[in-house]
Amino acid sequence: MHLPKLIDRTSGVLLHPTSLSGGDLGATAREMVDFLATAGQSWWQMLPVGPTGYGNSPYSAQSAFAGNPALVSTDRLIADGLLAEKDRHRPPDERLRAAFAAFGDGGSGRDLAPFVEEAGAWLDDFALYRALKRDNGERQWTLWPAPLRDRDPAAIERVRAALAPEVDFARFAQWRFFGDWQALRQYAHARGIGLIGDLPIFLAHDSADVWLNRRQFYLDAAGEPTLVAGVPPDYFSASGQRWGNPLYRWAEMRASGFAWWIARFRATLALFDAVRLDHFIGYTRYWAIPAREPTAVKGRWRPGPGARFFRAVADALGELPLIAEDLGAVTPAVESLRARFGFPGIKLLQFAFGTDPQAPSFLPHNYPRAAVAYTGTHDNDTTAGWFHDPGSGTRSAEQAALERQTALRYLGAPDGDDGREIHWRMIRAIMGSVANVAIVPAQDLLGLRSNARMNQPGTATGNWSFRLEPGALTPAVADRLRDLTELYERRRPEA
Repeated sequence: MHLPKLIDRTSGVLLHPTSLSGGDLGATAREMVDFLATAGQSWWQMLPVGPTGYGNSPYSAQSAFAGNPALVSTDRLIADGLLAEKDRHRPPDERLRAAFAAFGDGGSGRDLAPFVEEAGAWLDDFALYRALKRDNGERQWTLWPAPLRDRDPAAIERVRAALAPEVDFARFAQWRFFGDWQALRQYAHARGIGLIGDLPIFLAHDSADVWLNRRQFYLDAAGEPTLVAGVPPDYFSASGQRWGNPLYRWAEMRASGFAWWIARFRATLALFDAVRLDHFIGYTRYWAIPAREPTAVKGRWRPGPGARFFRAVADALGELPLIAEDLGAVTPAVESLRARFGFPGIKLLQFAFGTDPQAPSFLPHNYPRAAVAYTGTHDNDTTAGWFHDPGSGTRSAEQAALERQTALRYLGAPDGDDGREIHWRMIRAIMGSVANVAIVPAQDLLGLRSNARMNQPGTATGNWSFRLEPGALTPAVADRLRDLTELYERRRPEA
């Protein structure tokens, strides 16, 4: 089966697996693949799939290499005889622990051993980190006893032995995740569906990677950040966004030939067929905020690793099927770096109708072919919410009204149109554009309002919890999407 490439004229749907009605990589994930195939789609785009930490954000994972145990398929645990049907609705950690106990009772670790050996470069340290987190009441690693915080060799060996059962459980959870993932990916590939992943530029401070690689981050003697990441004031927030991630010491990483990054890209590309580079602007320059500052206002720009970084990754891994998330303060340096390596940028239709100087570049008649067009992303309101619920963003009522009027006029809506079909009008606009790839959030296929939003940047609670109703992506929705896909010649020849 031919798999899509980013240079093909194709389309797809954005939906994180946690937003499926089943919430994991089980039956509803395969149903999603079937929906995409029926609708003539080529891509399923997701958010990062690492083990979430603070705020349950996929962009604040506890590891750049591990998978999220909450995504382990309950259906496959039951099918493999590791979980009773009656335990299906227990919380994910409880299900996994019951399955781990059943696995141990079976007396066979042979199936697990090859995975442990293959993933050993990151798995052993991550499993110990998880065991230590649990043993320390899930507190961040800087609050552990100093010998463990500072990875004193003797202390580490003692706890590795003392916490061996918990270390083994963490290995088991990762084994199940990666087994489920590859099974789903094979199922998607058999139907001509490629998976698009997401690689956050920054790491969570409370992660195995920062604990293991302290010299490569701006941290003080106690492991606390001295400089943190964010962005200056923008469309989303008048005070900017203070993300709080520790910043990289790029000179240290360059001295090692970017070895950690190359390993990270290799691991990510082993899961996905293409990858969105979150905050691509940060590879040219990044906003450095003193950790003591409560907002992002007093940060300043610092130079990123630039072309030397991507050349090192490409030399090690070959072709890089990457999408540059180049939203924000795009400079000529950003455009030059993206063009130099042939990464398509992102075009976001919701940004096209305001007064921002960049707005015209988001109008479909101005798109280049080397682009991925979206109605909105996980950081935006849903399209129906953006249109009908203007109080949910940073726009004034007057701005929202002007954008609604401009959008309806641009999209060819008749006089008196109340925007009831605004989501389909905007889907049609990106599908009909010359951008090689068009991606539609699942919420926009269904015309869902602001209460279905995935994330609101700058807020710490109430995000990442959206979940589809069972059966929401109906055959009628698939037919309508397929019609547009065929009309605008985005359907794969084999579909």
